[in-house]
Amino acid sequence: MTLINKILIIQQKMIGDVLTSSILCEAIKQRFPKAEVHYLINSHTLPVIENNPFIDKKIVYTAEIAKSRKAKKELRKELKSEGYNAVVDVYSKIGSARMAKSTKAPIIVGYKKWYTKSAYTDVYSYNTISETEAGIAIENRMMLLQAIDTGFSKALKPKLYVTDKEIAFAKEQLLNHQIDTSKPLYMIGILGSSDSKTYPLPYLAEVLDYLVEKTDGQLLFNYIPNQVNQVDTLYELCAKNTQLHIKKDLYGKSLREFIALTSQCDALIGNEGGAINMAKAINIPTFSIFSPWIMRAAWALYENKHNVVVHLEDINPELYKEMTLRQIQKKWSTYYKAITPDFAIQQLSVFLKSI
Repeated sequence: MTLINKILIIQQKMIGDVLTSSILCEAIKQRFPKAEVHYLINSHTLPVIENNPFIDKKIVYTAEIAKSRKAKKELRKELKSEGYNAVVDVYSKIGSARMAKSTKAPIIVGYKKWYTKSAYTDVYSYNTISETEAGIAIENRMMLLQAIDTGFSKALKPKLYVTDKEIAFAKEQLLNHQIDTSKPLYMIGILGSSDSKTYPLPYLAEVLDYLVEKTDGQLLFNYIPNQVNQVDTLYELCAKNTQLHIKKDLYGKSLREFIALTSQCDALIGNEGGAINMAKAINIPTFSIFSPWIMRAAWALYENKHNVVVHLEDINPELYKEMTLRQIQKKWSTYYKAITPDFAIQQLSVFLKSI
């Protein structure tokens, strides 16, 4: 076993990625309890690792650093001064590879890419077939730790840590907005991170109409203020009875508020993405509708009867043998239409019986 005293994990960019890669911090602490674990992430993703007991130091990559060559140089100097004996660059892009290499650590691990591989002492290629229900995104991250020690497990589940104070705040918000706690409550992920990751709103409206008719449930929408026009569009597309069950004015005004509110829901239903992954990380059942160009095997993390996935691959598996994901992405709008509300509702009916 290689002795690890101090290790740096690098995972920049998206919320879902940062949450998923946080499992490496936990894995390191389990294997090396006395090791100091640092986690380098972008500033907007900090809320998903708040209260994480497996992270000793958060190194924040800010928008100011991204815009300044001088600031980047200073950050690389700071990283070198830490004296890491292992660095795991999960992001494995040019900028993160430069930071990893600057540490001069004896072990620097990343994914095998022609433009960054020279920065690493050990490189790994992405697996494309999952070995466990954890999914490829998790298994490929755990694989990177093999360069440090072969005793790591193949999978851990990402976790979020919600405080008693946050839960109390969420319950107070439900009370203030006259949520009937005797009825089901669902968080709805109405929008993906881009148009190409967003289920058509007319289709989603039909799914929500079914959900309310079937369960008499109350609906919270996950959105941010600058998305209010899309929220209003979806609201108007829903049946009048469904509108009566939508609590449009109650939403998470921050990421931590969203997490706390979701912790009080019976399920999160909607577009695949960071919100789905956060719900899973607090053990809330999820029903996720995938964009046709997102690889199911990679991001259908811990898919089971409580975490159901709707994917075009279930309807047209041959398409994924004939075309690449990049080709499908170019015509995402066309392929989304194949995931009809009837198909989604059929899967939702099964899901509702399991929760």
